[in-house]
Amino acid sequence: MLNDFIFHHIGVATDNIDATAKVYEQGGFVRSENVVDPIQNVIICWLKREGMPIIELIAPMDQSSPVKTILDKNGVTPYHICYVVENIDSVALQLRQSRFVMVSRPVEAAAFKGSRVAFFYNKSVGLIELVEKPAEMVR
Repeated sequence: MLNDFIFHHIGVATDNIDATAKVYEQGGFVRSENVVDPIQNVIICWLKREGMPIIELIAPMDQSSPVKTILDKNGVTPYHICYVVENIDSVALQLRQSRFVMVSRPVEAAAFKGSRVAFFYNKSVGLIELVEKPAEMVR
């Protein structure tokens, strides 16, 4: 199953995208524009640097955002790994058989031009995000 997953990015929860992005920019990363995702109740930006993993900064839009809970528990922190998959629905069935719990059902994601994303948790792996192809990022 994991053989079919393509690594995409590391997600980092932050309460201040500008302050966190500035640190990465000082390290040579190039920042995208912010993307508002009202479905997931977050603001996102991408950080890219040649030869390095893509970093996704995720900030809560308000107090009800799921990212707010992560920040309250851990502060600014990496909290998920994202993989690109061919079909979220078929992979979801496989993950459930491998004792992953679906944390959020597949929904269209503004940061991926409408490709669907879903989150899954397993106590031996942690939180993973799946994004369905074509997984084109908003720049």
